[in-house]
Amino acid sequence: MAAFEKVKSGLAGLDRILDNIRLGDNVVWQVTDLSEYRFFVEPYIRQAIEDQRNLVYIRFAQHQPIIPLPEEPELSKDCEVSCILPEGGIHVYRFDPEVGFEQFTVAIHDVITKEGRDAFYVFDSLSELQSAWYTDLMMGNFFCVTCPYLFILDTVAFFPLIRGRHSFDAVARIRETTQLLLDVHSDGSAIYVHPLKVWKRYSSTMFLPHFCSGTDDNFEPLTDPVEASRYYSLIKSSSTFKQEQSYDSYDRFFSKAKADYQAGYFSKNTESMIIESMMSRDPKMQELIHQFFEAEDYFTLRDRMIGSSAIGGKACGMLLARKIVEKKLDGYHKHAEQHDSFYIGSDIFYTYIVSNGCWNLRIAQRTSEGYMEKAGELKEGLLHGKFSAATEEQFRNMLEYYGQNPIIVRSSSLLEDGFGNAFAGKYESVFCPNRGEIEERMEAFENAVRTVYASTMDPSALEYRRSRGLDHKDEQMAILVQRVSGAYYGPYFMPCTAGVGYSYSAYKWMPDMDPSAGMLRIVMGLGTKAVDRTENDYPRLVNLDRPEVTMLTNVADKHRFFSAQN
Repeated sequence: MAAFEKVKSGLAGLDRILDNIRLGDNVVWQVTDLSEYRFFVEPYIRQAIEDQRNLVYIRFAQHQPIIPLPEEPELSKDCEVSCILPEGGIHVYRFDPEVGFEQFTVAIHDVITKEGRDAFYVFDSLSELQSAWYTDLMMGNFFCVTCPYLFILDTVAFFPLIRGRHSFDAVARIRETTQLLLDVHSDGSAIYVHPLKVWKRYSSTMFLPHFCSGTDDNFEPLTDPVEASRYYSLIKSSSTFKQEQSYDSYDRFFSKAKADYQAGYFSKNTESMIIESMMSRDPKMQELIHQFFEAEDYFTLRDRMIGSSAIGGKACGMLLARKIVEKKLDGYHKHAEQHDSFYIGSDIFYTYIVSNGCWNLRIAQRTSEGYMEKAGELKEGLLHGKFSAATEEQFRNMLEYYGQNPIIVRSSSLLEDGFGNAFAGKYESVFCPNRGEIEERMEAFENAVRTVYASTMDPSALEYRRSRGLDHKDEQMAILVQRVSGAYYGPYFMPCTAGVGYSYSAYKWMPDMDPSAGMLRIVMGLGTKAVDRTENDYPRLVNLDRPEVTMLTNVADKHRFFSAQN
């Protein structure tokens, strides 16, 4: 069929308002209740079956099915069942958004590819994705990558969006991407539809609110002042404009949780939601976090986050280790330097990919044939993208906090430093001297973030993931930003000492040593000296059950390396 060809919606009155729906249209219905969405979906389905369209229902929500199903499909990544309604057949696919943004989005992309051109779609409520992923940002990202793909295949797709639940920014992104955005209200006796965006069509009354009594499909524009007053009273009563919509739903969730805590109420359910959304979905890690973290720790962490979603495995492990030391070794903790790290949430990573036009490359790289072949091209895209103005402002505030202290930008992916998957040395960490004017420091910092993002496409990282069966897992990249601990020596800045710890010692130079007690490798200067062994380094190896014992066996070596050990 020809692109932009007129098709019937099933409601002749709606077709007159919009000058028909066209092939390629994504239609977003902003509703108060899903019954308002069903009012338009049911005739759309009947018309599509009558016209012998390929009709597809994308089912992923917890709400009641938009299309009545003989039985609910089993939940899986790409479960297809034939749903036979009295009028005809519909393909139904069911997906689980809990598997994560990327896996969920790619699975739906694959189904759209399979169904091909000219298919007609009904989607569950987009608002349910906010509940699964905690943020408006990721819901918007899903729509921004799915809508254009449906458009180029000349499909027609219906999406509902619950009014008032999402940030103005998220709704604006959806408005910018979709072809039609229609605002729907009802008062029990009439239903109103107000076109907010209709792409490449116009009439003298198109953008007026229209009403239908519900007894037929005859929509009339609200030109009568009495009827118009009734409509605007209905809008006012539904509180369309809410001040809290200036913020992402995740920020609203945290604000409410903090207010509840200050009022003396902090539920286990709220804590579990915070841990799952911000820290870890690993049951072992969740158990430890529940055990050692307190409510204030979560709010302090959120205050130091840029963006939203998870802080990644490395950052989570670091914070958990500090809390264990604080609770178990109070004497030591009192003398430890307090950390003042910042955390770039993993949602920024996917938003960066989507907003810089790299999503199609990401899809291609996820395939078996493109896994290595497309990695280099995607890496180049990640190295040359731009950040949003809002993200850049948060970067600037962070750099102003650190002043001219050196910082390190460290990878902290979702899978990194998890149980069984260390990813040691697979992703980049970048030192930033953090010198010069703020614009110079900003450029250096943003390049460091790009470098860490691009390292997800390094061959060694890809091979590591594939060798452990993680190549199709969500591997969002969060980032840990740390101030380099050290002191100035004249014009030079250098850490006094650093090291790396091992839970098991590979060195047993005395018979009565216990390797399971662990070992420290301590060096002067940067910690890289403890990890990357180079010639002429003088590390001190400390077996933790015999810390006073030295590996040096003769007097000459003891004198030579004395300053490096004491």
